[in-house]
Amino acid sequence: MSLEIIGYIGAILMGLSLGLIGGGGSILTVPILVYLFSVDAVLATAYSLFIVGLTSLVGSLSHMRMGNIHWRTAIVFGIPSILAVYATRAWLVPAIPDPIVSTGSFTLSKPIGILMLFALIMVAAAYSMIRKSKAVAAGSDGAVAFNYPLILIEGIVVGTVTGIVGAGGGFLIIPALVLLAKLPMKQAVGTSLIIIAAKSLIGFTGDLKGGEVIDWNFLLVFSAIAIGGIIAGSILSKRIPNEKLKPAFGWFVLIMGIYIIGRELSNLS
Repeated sequence: MSLEIIGYIGAILMGLSLGLIGGGGSILTVPILVYLFSVDAVLATAYSLFIVGLTSLVGSLSHMRMGNIHWRTAIVFGIPSILAVYATRAWLVPAIPDPIVSTGSFTLSKPIGILMLFALIMVAAAYSMIRKSKAVAAGSDGAVAFNYPLILIEGIVVGTVTGIVGAGGGFLIIPALVLLAKLPMKQAVGTSLIIIAAKSLIGFTGDLKGGEVIDWNFLLVFSAIAIGGIIAGSILSKRIPNEKLKPAFGWFVLIMGIYIIGRELSNLS
């Protein structure tokens, strides 16, 4: 089986995860692009934004029909996040030097630095999915209420992280919506998808101002396969409790993160 076929299977899994548990799947996109399609790490973060954004937008449509999107929360959280991710892609990422550090025989290139940061975020995402969060569950029945300063800070942090590594950040957004805006879990998942879609697609436009050559045919094919996955995941989510899937997926993400760290550390030696 060729690496490309495995990569497209990975696209289906990414979409399935987004449809089933509302997050986590986008964390797979950059490793799939880098290791299975040989896309440059920096360009892969841009591609990931487009793929994740378009897939999440399609996935959010069913949540719109079911009334699972709290639009006021999406706007309050989304605006600072969108501004942060666009600024990060348009100005911060291009400003990162390559190499990042060069001292004697040690050189940390920009692609390796971004992949190492991405792997650390994967480990953090895996931890959030593996552990059982009583705090998140506790917020599911409360009335919607806003902690504006924390929502603003969280939005900026998530937007910046998304801009640097190209992940949607659902594993950060969903707990924030439950804890800071007191959304029920189903609304948090639906609202998270529309936030991810908006900030990822708008963040991707920050790359278009540069000189990157975009392979639109590949992007659209990969996105179409991932969209098929998220539609299937949304259907299955009505039958499979996502709390049973999260820990298993979290262990998979953890193994992937450790693998990337090991591989990139070996490239430094």
